[in-house]
Amino acid sequence: MSATKSYTIDKWSVYNAYKAVKANAGAAGVDRQSLAEFEADLRSNLYKIWNRMSSGTYFPPAVKAVAIPKKSGGERILGIPTVADRVAQMVVKREIEPVIEACFFPDSYGYRPGKSALDAVGITRERCWRYDWVLEFDIKGLFDNIDHELLRKALRKHVHCEWASLYIDRWLTAPMQLVDGTQEIRSRGTPQGGVVSPLLANLFMHYAFDLWMGRTFPGAPWCRYADDGLVHCRTEHEALAVRAELEQRLRECGLEMHPVKTKIAYCKDGKRRRQYPNTQFDFLGYTFRPRLVKNRKRNSMFVNFTPAVSQAAMKSMRQTTRRLNYRNRSNLSLADISRLHNPILRGWLAYYGRFYPSAMYPVLRHFNRTLVAWAMKKFKRLKGRKMRASQLLRTLAKTRPSLFVHWQRGMVGDFA
Repeated sequence: MSATKSYTIDKWSVYNAYKAVKANAGAAGVDRQSLAEFEADLRSNLYKIWNRMSSGTYFPPAVKAVAIPKKSGGERILGIPTVADRVAQMVVKREIEPVIEACFFPDSYGYRPGKSALDAVGITRERCWRYDWVLEFDIKGLFDNIDHELLRKALRKHVHCEWASLYIDRWLTAPMQLVDGTQEIRSRGTPQGGVVSPLLANLFMHYAFDLWMGRTFPGAPWCRYADDGLVHCRTEHEALAVRAELEQRLRECGLEMHPVKTKIAYCKDGKRRRQYPNTQFDFLGYTFRPRLVKNRKRNSMFVNFTPAVSQAAMKSMRQTTRRLNYRNRSNLSLADISRLHNPILRGWLAYYGRFYPSAMYPVLRHFNRTLVAWAMKKFKRLKGRKMRASQLLRTLAKTRPSLFVHWQRGMVGDFA
């Protein structure tokens, strides 16, 4: 600690935090300063953050309330910090994350380094083969309802860096600025959209759920991705018992189980033949249900309980294609559309095509048909001639498969 500074914070840690924030991009906060505008006077802006954090005089501005639509309907309110505040939060996150990460369990997957949603889907698939029943639960408004005192108790156990604790406390109580400019004082929660918020939410859930599950139901494996979770059970009776006790546990921690999204499912397959009203569930954009799959060793078909892209995810992907409005952008060439849409297709196939990739065909077919509509607008000779346009693009898919990612992978699909 220097003679003039209350806390020793390395200047390079602030610069590296800025680089991480830049890589994540993001919108402007209440000061309306974009990342580009912040960078216009980068040295001075980073120095101010370092100077204030080192002297203990850094006070975060309000977070900007931004409403985004949920896939299931309704809106979710994000709290967007300013660029400078995101840098400050990243400094703290990088300081405390290694210590907190060391206490987390392998079956907690959300917002963690080296773990992904696809890892969670993969382990869930394997467990559904071994356990007949699954409790799917969702926590209503996790980020908005975290109890500050319980969170502080967990932080005191793991975070011994004085300045990190100081600034986390200030971020927890920073107001939220609404669309009309008024500010809302917060006494619960941590803004979804903040850099440090996912780590804090995971720490809270580590004590509210992860540790509790190990003590209360040691024989029931679980998987959690932030506020979405699953518990695998051997019997329906066990699943009902877990649901009842978990509901009580979450209530004690100031949280509420989502009444609609929480359900029990029977993992029905070719060997499990019980009749049960619910034989499917959604998790991280995938629908798990009985499906006909091929046994490659025996060259035969059988019914397996396995994941594939959900209807909600496919609807969202088709909406994205419609929103980009390629069919009416006759000023674009096919190469332009390839350049614009291939990164999107690549991301969709990398995530939703990992398991049961043939379920992606409706999305790919929708995009192909969008190309047909574009061709009919682009070329006068194809106007009103859908079959001819379809044949032209079908030929292109064979002769120039490198144009689109799904063509390269042989997932050409229909055009008509």
